[in-house]
Amino acid sequence: MSTGPVFGVEVYQNEYLHRGADEMHAIVTVTATGGDRSSDAAVVIMVDCSGSMNYPSAKMDAARRATEAALDTLRDGTAFAVVAGTHRAREVYPGGGRLAVADAATRAAARRSLGGLTADGGTAISTWLLLADRLLATSGAAVRHGLLLTDGRNEHEEPERLRAALERCAGHFTCDARGVGTDWEVREVTEIAGTLLGSADIVAEPEDLTADFTAMMEAVMGKGIGDVSLRLWTPLGASVRYVKQVAPAVADLTGRRAEAPPRAGDYPTGSWGEESRDYHLSVRVPPCDVGQEMLAARVSLVGPDGVTVSARPGLVRAVWTADPAAATALHPQVAHYTGQEELARVIQQGVDLRKRGDTAGAAARLGRAVQLAHVSGHEQTSQLLAKVVDVEDAATGTVRLKAKVAEADAMTLETRSTKTVRVKK
Repeated sequence: MSTGPVFGVEVYQNEYLHRGADEMHAIVTVTATGGDRSSDAAVVIMVDCSGSMNYPSAKMDAARRATEAALDTLRDGTAFAVVAGTHRAREVYPGGGRLAVADAATRAAARRSLGGLTADGGTAISTWLLLADRLLATSGAAVRHGLLLTDGRNEHEEPERLRAALERCAGHFTCDARGVGTDWEVREVTEIAGTLLGSADIVAEPEDLTADFTAMMEAVMGKGIGDVSLRLWTPLGASVRYVKQVAPAVADLTGRRAEAPPRAGDYPTGSWGEESRDYHLSVRVPPCDVGQEMLAARVSLVGPDGVTVSARPGLVRAVWTADPAAATALHPQVAHYTGQEELARVIQQGVDLRKRGDTAGAAARLGRAVQLAHVSGHEQTSQLLAKVVDVEDAATGTVRLKAKVAEADAMTLETRSTKTVRVKK
Protein backbone atom coordinates (compact mmCIF):
# COMPACT_ATOMS: atom_id res chain seq x y z
CA MET A 1 0.00 0.00 0.00
CA SER A 2 1.48 3.34 -1.04
CA THR A 3 1.82 6.15 1.49
CA GLY A 4 1.96 9.87 0.86
CA PRO A 5 4.69 12.23 2.05
CA VAL A 6 4.83 13.77 5.52
CA PHE A 7 4.56 17.55 5.59
CA GLY A 8 6.65 19.81 7.78
CA VAL A 9 5.69 23.44 8.47
CA GLU A 10 8.11 26.23 9.44
CA VAL A 11 7.06 29.81 10.20
CA TYR A 12 9.32 32.85 9.67
CA GLN A 13 8.12 36.16 11.07
CA ASN A 14 8.84 39.16 13.25
CA GLU A 15 6.24 38.54 15.93
CA TYR A 16 6.43 42.07 17.39
CA LEU A 17 3.84 44.75 16.61
CA HIS A 18 3.46 48.40 17.64
CA ARG A 19 0.83 49.17 20.25
CA GLY A 20 -2.50 49.16 18.38
CA ALA A 21 -1.12 47.57 15.18
CA ASP A 22 -3.40 44.98 13.61
CA GLU A 23 -1.56 43.29 10.73
CA MET A 24 0.85 40.37 11.00
CA HIS A 25 2.93 38.96 8.13
CA ALA A 26 4.66 35.58 8.01
CA ILE A 27 6.36 33.30 5.51
CA VAL A 28 5.42 29.65 5.86
CA THR A 29 7.70 27.02 4.37
CA VAL A 30 6.01 23.69 3.66
CA THR A 31 8.27 20.70 2.97
CA ALA A 32 7.05 17.27 1.88
CA THR A 33 9.37 14.33 2.52
CA GLY A 34 9.19 10.56 2.32
CA GLY A 35 6.24 8.57 1.07
CA ASP A 36 5.97 6.49 -2.08
CA ARG A 37 6.07 7.76 -5.60
CA SER A 38 2.56 7.01 -6.65
CA SER A 39 1.70 4.66 -9.47
CA ASP A 40 -1.79 5.62 -8.36
CA ALA A 41 -1.91 8.41 -10.92
CA ALA A 42 -4.03 9.29 -13.94
CA VAL A 43 -2.81 11.55 -16.76
CA VAL A 44 -4.46 12.98 -19.88
CA ILE A 45 -2.22 14.49 -22.57
CA MET A 46 -4.02 17.17 -24.61
CA VAL A 47 -2.30 18.04 -27.89
CA ASP A 48 -3.28 21.00 -30.06
CA CYS A 49 -4.19 19.64 -33.50
CA SER A 50 -5.59 22.86 -34.99
CA GLY A 51 -4.64 23.73 -38.54
CA SER A 52 -1.94 26.16 -37.42
CA MET A 53 0.12 23.24 -36.08
CA ASN A 54 1.03 22.54 -39.72
CA TYR A 55 2.70 25.95 -40.11
CA PRO A 56 5.44 24.89 -40.03
CA SER A 57 4.79 21.15 -40.09
CA ALA A 58 7.74 20.73 -37.71
CA LYS A 59 5.39 21.71 -34.86
CA MET A 60 3.05 18.77 -35.41
CA ASP A 61 5.96 16.36 -35.89
CA ALA A 62 7.58 17.66 -32.69
CA ALA A 63 4.28 17.32 -30.78
CA ARG A 64 4.02 13.65 -31.78
CA ARG A 65 7.60 12.97 -30.70
CA ALA A 66 7.06 14.80 -27.41
CA THR A 67 3.88 12.86 -26.70
CA GLU A 68 5.70 9.61 -27.43
CA ALA A 69 8.44 10.62 -24.98
CA ALA A 70 5.82 11.43 -22.33
CA LEU A 71 4.21 8.02 -22.84
CA ASP A 72 7.60 6.34 -22.41
CA THR A 73 7.99 8.16 -19.08
CA LEU A 74 4.75 6.77 -17.62
CA ARG A 75 5.24 4.37 -14.74
CA ASP A 76 3.56 0.99 -15.03
CA GLY A 77 0.09 1.12 -13.51
CA THR A 78 -0.54 4.77 -14.40
CA ALA A 79 -3.92 5.42 -16.03
CA PHE A 80 -3.63 7.58 -19.15
CA ALA A 81 -5.22 8.87 -22.33
CA VAL A 82 -4.26 11.03 -25.31
CA VAL A 83 -6.64 13.71 -26.61
CA ALA A 84 -6.45 15.68 -29.88
CA GLY A 85 -7.69 19.25 -29.43
CA THR A 86 -9.19 21.44 -32.16
CA HIS A 87 -12.57 23.26 -32.13
CA ARG A 88 -13.68 20.02 -30.47
CA ALA A 89 -11.88 17.38 -28.44
CA ARG A 90 -11.27 13.89 -29.79
CA GLU A 91 -10.02 10.77 -28.01
CA VAL A 92 -6.94 9.39 -29.77
CA TYR A 93 -6.11 6.63 -27.29
CA PRO A 94 -7.53 4.43 -25.85
CA GLY A 95 -11.00 5.71 -26.82
CA GLY A 96 -14.41 4.73 -25.57
CA GLY A 97 -14.48 7.31 -22.79
CA ARG A 98 -11.97 5.40 -20.71
CA LEU A 99 -8.35 5.45 -19.58
CA ALA A 100 -5.71 2.84 -20.42
CA VAL A 101 -3.38 1.40 -17.79
CA ALA A 102 0.30 1.85 -18.62
CA ASP A 103 2.38 -1.23 -19.37
CA ALA A 104 4.62 -2.26 -22.26
CA ALA A 105 1.66 -3.25 -24.45
CA THR A 106 -0.49 -0.15 -23.89
CA ARG A 107 2.45 2.22 -24.28
CA ALA A 108 3.28 0.57 -27.62
CA ALA A 109 -0.34 0.76 -28.76
CA ALA A 110 -0.54 4.41 -27.71
CA ARG A 111 2.62 5.22 -29.67
CA ARG A 112 1.10 3.62 -32.77
CA SER A 113 -2.04 5.71 -32.34
CA LEU A 114 -0.10 8.99 -32.53
CA GLY A 115 -0.48 8.99 -36.29
CA GLY A 116 -4.00 10.15 -35.42
CA LEU A 117 -2.56 13.46 -34.24
CA THR A 118 -3.08 15.43 -37.45
CA ALA A 119 -3.52 19.17 -37.81
CA ASP A 120 -6.89 20.43 -39.07
CA GLY A 121 -9.52 22.68 -37.53
CA GLY A 122 -9.84 25.49 -35.03
CA THR A 123 -9.16 26.02 -31.32
CA ALA A 124 -11.68 25.67 -28.48
CA ILE A 125 -9.67 24.75 -25.40
CA SER A 126 -12.69 24.40 -23.12
CA THR A 127 -13.67 21.23 -25.00
CA TRP A 128 -10.22 19.72 -24.40
CA LEU A 129 -10.37 20.40 -20.68
CA LEU A 130 -13.91 19.11 -20.26
CA LEU A 131 -13.06 15.87 -22.07
CA ALA A 132 -9.98 15.47 -19.84
CA ASP A 133 -12.21 16.07 -16.82
CA ARG A 134 -14.65 13.36 -17.91
CA LEU A 135 -11.84 10.89 -18.55
CA LEU A 136 -10.06 11.57 -15.28
CA ALA A 137 -13.36 11.29 -13.40
CA THR A 138 -13.41 7.59 -14.33
CA SER A 139 -10.30 7.08 -12.18
CA GLY A 140 -10.02 7.02 -8.41
CA ALA A 141 -6.30 7.82 -8.66
CA ALA A 142 -4.77 9.90 -5.89
CA VAL A 143 -3.02 12.12 -8.44
CA ARG A 144 -5.01 13.32 -11.48
CA HIS A 145 -3.16 15.50 -13.95
CA GLY A 146 -3.35 17.02 -17.41
CA LEU A 147 -0.66 18.11 -19.85
CA LEU A 148 -1.90 20.69 -22.36
CA LEU A 149 -0.07 21.96 -25.44
CA THR A 150 -1.28 24.79 -27.67
CA ASP A 151 0.25 26.85 -30.45
CA GLY A 152 -2.46 29.47 -30.97
CA ARG A 153 -5.11 31.65 -29.45
CA ASN A 154 -8.41 30.24 -28.24
CA GLU A 155 -10.24 31.85 -31.16
CA HIS A 156 -13.19 29.53 -31.76
CA GLU A 157 -15.13 30.09 -28.54
CA GLU A 158 -16.01 32.94 -26.23
CA PRO A 159 -13.56 33.62 -23.37
CA GLU A 160 -16.40 32.96 -20.93
CA ARG A 161 -16.60 29.34 -22.08
CA LEU A 162 -12.96 28.73 -21.23
CA ARG A 163 -13.36 30.39 -17.84
CA ALA A 164 -16.47 28.32 -17.12
CA ALA A 165 -14.63 25.12 -18.06
CA LEU A 166 -11.73 26.05 -15.79
CA GLU A 167 -14.11 26.68 -12.88
CA ARG A 168 -15.70 23.30 -13.50
CA CYS A 169 -12.35 21.48 -13.64
CA ALA A 170 -10.74 23.27 -10.68
CA GLY A 171 -10.22 20.86 -7.83
CA HIS A 172 -10.76 17.83 -10.08
CA PHE A 173 -7.27 17.71 -11.60
CA THR A 174 -4.09 19.75 -11.91
CA CYS A 175 -2.71 20.77 -15.30
CA ASP A 176 0.57 21.96 -16.81
CA ALA A 177 0.11 24.19 -19.88
CA ARG A 178 2.63 24.93 -22.61
CA GLY A 179 2.65 27.27 -25.58
CA VAL A 180 4.79 26.28 -28.55
CA GLY A 181 6.05 28.94 -30.95
CA THR A 182 4.97 32.57 -30.54
CA ASP A 183 1.40 32.80 -31.87
CA TRP A 184 -0.41 31.86 -28.64
CA GLU A 185 -1.76 34.12 -25.91
CA VAL A 186 0.28 34.19 -22.70
CA ARG A 187 -2.68 35.21 -20.53
CA GLU A 188 -4.72 32.19 -21.69
CA VAL A 189 -1.96 29.66 -21.00
CA THR A 190 -1.08 31.14 -17.60
CA GLU A 191 -4.78 31.30 -16.64
CA ILE A 192 -5.18 27.60 -17.41
CA ALA A 193 -2.14 26.62 -15.38
CA GLY A 194 -2.92 29.03 -12.56
CA THR A 195 -6.52 27.94 -12.12
CA LEU A 196 -5.57 24.26 -12.27
CA LEU A 197 -2.53 24.65 -9.99
CA GLY A 198 0.02 23.61 -12.60
CA SER A 199 2.96 25.23 -14.36
CA ALA A 200 2.96 27.41 -17.47
CA ASP A 201 5.84 27.97 -19.85
CA ILE A 202 6.86 28.76 -23.41
CA VAL A 203 8.59 26.30 -25.71
CA ALA A 204 9.73 28.68 -28.41
CA GLU A 205 11.36 26.04 -30.62
CA PRO A 206 9.40 22.86 -31.50
CA GLU A 207 12.52 20.71 -31.21
CA ASP A 208 12.59 21.47 -27.47
CA LEU A 209 9.16 19.93 -26.84
CA THR A 210 10.44 16.40 -26.21
CA ALA A 211 12.68 17.44 -23.34
CA ASP A 212 9.91 19.59 -21.85
CA PHE A 213 7.23 16.88 -22.05
CA THR A 214 9.63 14.36 -20.53
CA ALA A 215 10.43 16.69 -17.63
CA MET A 216 6.74 17.42 -17.01
CA MET A 217 5.83 13.75 -16.97
CA GLU A 218 8.76 12.87 -14.69
CA ALA A 219 7.49 15.52 -12.27
CA VAL A 220 3.99 14.01 -12.34
CA MET A 221 5.40 10.54 -11.75
CA GLY A 222 7.17 11.93 -8.67
CA LYS A 223 3.92 13.02 -7.00
CA GLY A 224 2.74 11.01 -4.02
CA ILE A 225 -0.47 12.77 -2.96
CA GLY A 226 -3.07 14.97 -4.65
CA ASP A 227 -5.58 17.59 -3.53
CA VAL A 228 -3.58 18.91 -0.57
CA SER A 229 -4.81 22.11 1.09
CA LEU A 230 -3.18 24.65 3.37
CA ARG A 231 -5.48 25.00 6.38
CA LEU A 232 -5.39 28.27 8.33
CA TRP A 233 -7.11 28.57 11.69
CA THR A 234 -7.53 32.03 13.23
CA PRO A 235 -8.90 32.91 16.68
CA LEU A 236 -11.97 35.00 17.39
CA GLY A 237 -11.38 38.56 16.22
CA ALA A 238 -8.65 37.62 13.71
CA SER A 239 -9.03 36.99 9.98
CA VAL A 240 -6.90 36.11 6.96
CA ARG A 241 -6.19 39.06 4.66
CA TYR A 242 -4.42 37.04 1.98
CA VAL A 243 -2.53 33.83 1.24
CA LYS A 244 -0.03 33.74 -1.61
CA GLN A 245 2.33 31.05 -2.78
CA VAL A 246 5.65 32.85 -3.28
CA ALA A 247 8.00 29.98 -4.20
CA PRO A 248 8.65 28.39 -6.60
CA ALA A 249 6.29 30.89 -8.26
CA VAL A 250 3.88 33.63 -7.20
CA ALA A 251 0.22 32.56 -7.11
CA ASP A 252 -2.56 34.26 -5.15
CA LEU A 253 -4.72 31.67 -3.36
CA THR A 254 -6.81 34.14 -1.35
CA GLY A 255 -9.98 33.89 -3.40
CA ARG A 256 -9.93 30.10 -3.41
CA ARG A 257 -10.63 29.65 0.29
CA ALA A 258 -13.05 26.90 1.28
CA GLU A 259 -14.47 27.27 4.76
CA ALA A 260 -13.48 24.52 7.21
CA PRO A 261 -15.34 25.30 10.45
CA PRO A 262 -14.74 26.12 13.16
CA ARG A 263 -12.74 29.30 12.31
CA ALA A 264 -10.56 27.75 9.60
CA GLY A 265 -10.25 27.90 5.84
CA ASP A 266 -8.59 25.60 3.29
CA TYR A 267 -6.50 26.93 0.40
CA PRO A 268 -5.79 24.43 -2.43
CA THR A 269 -2.16 23.65 -3.26
CA GLY A 270 -2.59 20.73 -5.69
CA SER A 271 -0.45 17.60 -5.75
CA TRP A 272 2.90 17.05 -4.04
CA GLY A 273 5.99 14.90 -4.32
CA GLU A 274 9.19 15.43 -2.34
CA GLU A 275 9.45 19.22 -2.56
CA SER A 276 9.25 22.49 -0.67
CA ARG A 277 7.12 25.59 -1.25
CA ASP A 278 6.82 28.96 0.48
CA TYR A 279 3.64 30.91 1.28
CA HIS A 280 3.14 34.53 2.37
CA LEU A 281 0.36 34.99 4.93
CA SER A 282 -1.16 38.26 6.07
CA VAL A 283 -3.45 38.03 9.11
CA ARG A 284 -5.60 40.81 10.59
CA VAL A 285 -5.56 40.68 14.40
CA PRO A 286 -7.47 42.73 16.99
CA PRO A 287 -5.15 45.55 18.14
CA CYS A 288 -3.87 45.13 21.69
CA ASP A 289 -1.87 46.98 24.32
CA VAL A 290 1.85 46.63 25.04
CA GLY A 291 2.75 43.35 26.69
CA GLN A 292 -0.17 41.37 25.32
CA GLU A 293 0.35 38.45 22.98
CA MET A 294 -1.82 36.05 21.04
CA LEU A 295 -1.77 33.15 18.62
CA ALA A 296 -2.63 34.90 15.33
CA ALA A 297 -2.91 31.78 13.16
CA ARG A 298 -2.28 28.05 13.13
CA VAL A 299 -1.09 26.47 9.87
CA SER A 300 -1.44 22.82 8.89
CA LEU A 301 -1.78 20.68 5.76
CA VAL A 302 -4.79 18.47 5.04
CA GLY A 303 -5.32 15.79 2.43
CA PRO A 304 -8.33 15.31 0.11
CA ASP A 305 -10.28 13.63 2.90
CA GLY A 306 -9.68 16.55 5.27
CA VAL A 307 -7.29 14.54 7.44
CA THR A 308 -4.21 16.40 8.66
CA VAL A 309 -1.01 15.29 6.88
CA SER A 310 1.44 17.68 8.56
CA ALA A 311 3.50 16.40 11.48
CA ARG A 312 2.78 19.46 13.61
CA PRO A 313 1.17 22.86 12.95
CA GLY A 314 3.03 26.09 12.32
CA LEU A 315 2.18 28.87 14.75
CA VAL A 316 1.99 32.56 13.85
CA ARG A 317 2.30 34.72 16.98
CA ALA A 318 1.64 38.39 17.67
CA VAL A 319 3.28 40.27 20.56
CA TRP A 320 2.68 43.99 21.13
CA THR A 321 5.67 46.07 22.19
CA ALA A 322 6.68 49.68 22.88
CA ASP A 323 10.14 49.06 21.39
CA PRO A 324 10.12 50.73 17.92
CA ALA A 325 13.21 48.82 16.79
CA ALA A 326 11.58 45.47 17.53
CA ALA A 327 8.26 46.44 15.97
CA THR A 328 9.68 47.86 12.73
CA ALA A 329 12.20 45.10 11.98
CA LEU A 330 11.22 43.16 8.85
CA HIS A 331 12.06 39.47 8.90
CA PRO A 332 14.50 38.66 6.03
CA GLN A 333 12.15 36.02 4.59
CA VAL A 334 9.21 38.43 4.54
CA ALA A 335 11.35 41.19 3.02
CA HIS A 336 12.72 38.88 0.32
CA TYR A 337 9.35 37.59 -0.82
CA THR A 338 7.69 40.99 -0.66
CA GLY A 339 10.32 42.03 -3.21
CA GLN A 340 9.70 38.91 -5.31
CA GLU A 341 5.97 39.62 -5.40
CA GLU A 342 6.67 43.19 -6.50
CA LEU A 343 9.10 41.88 -9.14
CA ALA A 344 6.38 39.71 -10.71
CA ARG A 345 3.92 42.61 -10.59
CA VAL A 346 6.15 45.25 -12.20
CA ILE A 347 7.27 42.89 -14.97
CA GLN A 348 3.63 42.30 -15.93
CA GLN A 349 2.93 46.03 -15.75
CA GLY A 350 5.96 46.77 -17.91
CA VAL A 351 5.01 44.15 -20.48
CA ASP A 352 1.46 45.53 -20.70
CA LEU A 353 2.69 49.12 -21.09
CA ARG A 354 5.14 48.04 -23.81
CA LYS A 355 2.31 46.35 -25.73
CA ARG A 356 0.31 49.59 -25.54
CA GLY A 357 3.21 51.63 -26.87
CA ASP A 358 3.92 53.50 -23.61
CA THR A 359 7.72 53.31 -23.83
CA ALA A 360 8.37 55.66 -20.91
CA GLY A 361 6.04 53.79 -18.60
CA ALA A 362 7.37 50.41 -19.73
CA ALA A 363 10.97 51.51 -19.16
CA ALA A 364 10.12 52.74 -15.65
CA ARG A 365 8.40 49.49 -14.65
CA LEU A 366 10.96 47.19 -16.26
CA GLY A 367 13.74 49.29 -14.76
CA ARG A 368 12.29 48.67 -11.32
CA ALA A 369 12.17 44.96 -12.22
CA VAL A 370 15.86 45.01 -13.14
CA GLN A 371 16.65 46.65 -9.79
CA LEU A 372 14.60 44.10 -7.81
CA ALA A 373 16.08 41.14 -9.70
CA HIS A 374 19.57 42.51 -9.05
CA VAL A 375 18.95 42.97 -5.31
CA SER A 376 17.42 39.49 -4.85
CA GLY A 377 20.01 37.69 -6.98
CA HIS A 378 17.38 36.49 -9.46
CA GLU A 379 19.86 35.82 -12.27
CA GLN A 380 17.43 34.06 -14.61
CA THR A 381 14.97 36.97 -14.56
CA SER A 382 17.87 39.41 -14.97
CA GLN A 383 18.90 37.55 -18.12
CA LEU A 384 15.35 37.60 -19.48
CA LEU A 385 15.01 41.33 -18.77
CA ALA A 386 18.30 42.02 -20.55
CA LYS A 387 16.75 40.69 -23.77
CA VAL A 388 14.01 43.32 -23.60
CA VAL A 389 15.87 46.33 -22.14
CA ASP A 390 19.41 47.67 -22.30
CA VAL A 391 20.59 47.87 -18.71
CA GLU A 392 22.69 50.94 -17.90
CA ASP A 393 22.76 50.51 -14.12
CA ALA A 394 21.11 47.48 -12.51
CA ALA A 395 21.52 48.82 -8.97
CA THR A 396 19.44 51.93 -9.72
CA GLY A 397 17.19 50.30 -12.33
CA THR A 398 18.30 52.61 -15.13
CA VAL A 399 17.33 51.02 -18.45
CA ARG A 400 16.31 51.77 -22.04
CA LEU A 401 13.82 49.70 -24.02
CA LYS A 402 15.48 47.84 -26.86
CA ALA A 403 14.40 49.06 -30.29
CA LYS A 404 13.92 45.49 -31.51
CA VAL A 405 12.92 42.58 -29.34
CA ALA A 406 12.38 39.02 -30.53
CA GLU A 407 8.77 37.99 -29.88
CA ALA A 408 9.94 34.79 -28.20
CA ASP A 409 12.06 36.80 -25.75
CA ALA A 410 9.16 39.12 -24.83
CA MET A 411 6.79 36.17 -24.36
CA THR A 412 9.33 34.26 -22.29
CA LEU A 413 9.71 37.22 -19.92
CA GLU A 414 5.94 37.53 -19.57
CA THR A 415 5.33 33.80 -19.10
CA ARG A 416 8.08 33.35 -16.52
CA SER A 417 7.50 36.61 -14.65
CA THR A 418 5.97 34.83 -11.65
CA LYS A 419 8.89 32.43 -11.09
CA THR A 420 10.84 33.30 -7.96
CA VAL A 421 14.16 32.53 -6.27
CA ARG A 422 14.21 31.38 -2.67
CA VAL A 423 15.78 33.44 0.06
CA LYS A 424 19.37 32.52 0.85
CA LYS A 425 19.33 31.06 4.35
